[in-house]
Amino acid sequence: MILHRGRRVIAALLLSMVLLTTACTPKTPGRFDQAQKESTQQKRGLAVTKTATQGSEFNKLFPDAGDGYQRVYTQEKKGFAEAKLKKGGKEVALLSISDTTSTPSAAAKFSKSTKKIGGYPAVEVGNTQTAILVGKYQVKALSRDPSFKASDRANWLEKFNLNGLAKLK
Repeated sequence: MILHRGRRVIAALLLSMVLLTTACTPKTPGRFDQAQKESTQQKRGLAVTKTATQGSEFNKLFPDAGDGYQRVYTQEKKGFAEAKLKKGGKEVALLSISDTTSTPSAAAKFSKSTKKIGGYPAVEVGNTQTAILVGKYQVKALSRDPSFKASDRANWLEKFNLNGLAKLK
């Protein structure tokens, strides 16, 4: 009986040791752990301030389509609105307005700007993007086709209702 009880105690101790050592070893990262970590970190940086303008306010300020162009709204949320610009059924540019109160770094890049479009400070980002700052709002034109040049982006930025945007609070 004592021998039988001793085996039980030893078995319980061994089982406890196995559970303790396996529970305390670091878990090897799964194949999705890094993606989860990155997406979680990104979301923290994209919080929209309570004072950001509703995206629906921006829609009426986008330029009208015409001259063979078609404007298709693709996204609208607090602090942001976006539309695709199509010509001949092909997407040639992406137009957007964003409230920079949530992203002060977006507005900061205009502080050293020497170029103006429509009377507002402008910056070129790479070879495909042109942006202007109207008060606290960033207005962007992004080429999606090589035929849509920097001059086209500047022309389309000037077609926005910039005075109306400047009056938004």
